[in-house]
Amino acid sequence: MGVSGSGKSTIGDMLATELNLPFYDADDYHPPENVEKMSAGHPLTDEDRKPWLNILACKIEEWNSNKGAVLACSALKESYRQLLISKSKNVEFIYLKGNRKIISDRLKSREDHYMPPDLLDSQFDALEEPPNAFTVSIDGSPTKIINTILNHISSGKH
Repeated sequence: MGVSGSGKSTIGDMLATELNLPFYDADDYHPPENVEKMSAGHPLTDEDRKPWLNILACKIEEWNSNKGAVLACSALKESYRQLLISKSKNVEFIYLKGNRKIISDRLKSREDHYMPPDLLDSQFDALEEPPNAFTVSIDGSPTKIINTILNHISSGKH
């Protein structure tokens, strides 16, 4: 979890490969009207997000009934995270934490994504840092970040 541009898709995909689990990107489950709204430079409201989060909660329940999965999802607010785990408590949040400068630079260099860099402030404004998530700084390389997460998982402290 984390704001747009924090590396959720890159890290999530790499982590899923390391754990031999399927990877899913929550962005793929947004209804078309949400994508259109964000593409037009308008931040989503809590009401816009609710159907999307409900879909994801059902998917998490489905994935957990199999062998699990890795999901890249912003999950910016505690209420969103609670909705995500409403059908399945066997979920661990990994928070990819970075500062505005690093993330802004990443967003500006990104191509073919509907989330414009102009919405970064709205992401940080909505962000409620999770007290119970495993927090990882995005300052390091993707490999370093993955190794930090894998060490956490293998320690059993999750």
